[in-house]
Parts: sequence; C-alpha cells; structure tokens
Amino acid sequence: MTALETEIALQDKKVSEVTRALRQKNLNNNLPFLILSGDLPEGQAYREFPDGHIEIQEIVDDGANLKSKLVRRLTKAQALDFRLKNGLL
Repeated sequence: MTALETEIALQDKKVSEVTRALRQKNLNNNLPFLILSGDLPEGQAYREFPDGHIEIQEIVDDGANLKSKLVRRLTKAQALDFRLKNGLL
C-alpha cells in the first residue's frame, strides 16, 4: 500500500467514525438521521428514525421551502438488511 493509499484509508476511517458518532447523537436526541445513497434516484434519501424505522423520502421544492415527501417505509427486514450492508449495526 502506498503512502497516499494509506492516508486515504485513514481519512475514510475518520469520516466513518464521525458519521457514526453524528448518527448516534441524532438518534439519542430523538432526531432522525439522513443517509444519502447512490442506490436511490436523484432527490431521494433514506431517513432513519430513533424508533428504528427507515423511510425513503424525496425532497420536494415548495417555493422558498424544501419539504420531504414519503416515498415508502422499509420493512423491518429491509431496514436490518440496509443497516448490515452499510455498517450501521
């Protein structure tokens, strides 16, 4: 592994640690956590809630405001699979 590859790996690890801490802080404070994913169409994101459920939401432009619209709620099995695939457990 080159020095550059090592530095990139260390930076990726730091970003992951900060993201995990922010996610946990939000969920502990009864706030949802937004998870962007290239697997979803543009304008959509996952939103994880403190009660454990995960929704796919779409951002809707409402003039000067942005609102989110529910696309669908993941089943418990889908939410578990999503967390496993994304290292959220």
